[in-house]
Parts: sequence; C-alpha cells; structure tokens
Amino acid sequence: GPASVETISSSDFQRVIDTNVTACWRMAKAAMKLMATQQPQGGRIINNGSISAYSPRPGSAPYTASKHAVLGLTKSIALDGRASNVACGQIDFGNVSSDMTKAVGGSKFSMSSGMPQANGTVMSEPTFSVEDAANTFFAMASLP
Repeated sequence: GPASVETISSSDFQRVIDTNVTACWRMAKAAMKLMATQQPQGGRIINNGSISAYSPRPGSAPYTASKHAVLGLTKSIALDGRASNVACGQIDFGNVSSDMTKAVGGSKFSMSSGMPQANGTVMSEPTFSVEDAANTFFAMASLP
C-alpha cells in the first residue's frame, strides 16, 4: 500500500521496477525482434502506462518512478521502431474497476472508500469498467 519513500525497502522498490519496467522492456524487445524480421515488417507495441507518470499519489514513489520509466521507454521504442515500421504507444489508464482497485496494494485504501490525495485528504475516486479499458486497447491496436 501507500508508503513514504523513507520507509520503502530496496527489495520492494526493485520488485515494482522489475514488474512494471523490466517486464515491459523484455516484452518489447521480443516483439521488436519478431516485427522487424517478419514479412511484411512492422506492428504495434502498446505499453501499460499510468496517469501516475503525470500526477502521482502520495506514498507511491516506486510505482510513480516505474511509470515515468515506462513513458521514457515507450518514446524510445517508438523512435527505434521507425526503421522497421513498428509503432509504439502507451495507454495511461486511470482507475479501472478491478480487484486491484478494491484493495490497493493490499492496503486499507480502495477507489470506492478513498485514496490518499495530494492535499492530504482521502477521497473516493471514480472508476471505469474493464470492458471499456479493453475496448480502448482494441481501438489503439487496430489503428493503421
């Protein structure tokens, strides 16, 4: 759950980086190799970003740092993919209604009962459906 930066262990920080950044890079690397050698060349890589790369929550240093890194990785992949007709973008979903939003990080916080805000308050936040998220992803994947 939310934790101030001085209380976060190195292993917890690294686990979030490995999950959100290293895994993203590994998948993009494998996809880029395939898309660059297939005939015809090209394809689309879609990374899972977050609004936290632009507007972080208190107590979210590992997650926020990882999503900033995904944003930079996405931009770099987009540039590298040009030579092979590989496009790369990301979707910055907000609060998709799922098990993760019901108990964020196993904490007492949830989107419906309230999340820590930058002003120090705890407020409930709206969510949107997994179906809407999937449709958004599909629309991006089907772009020319």
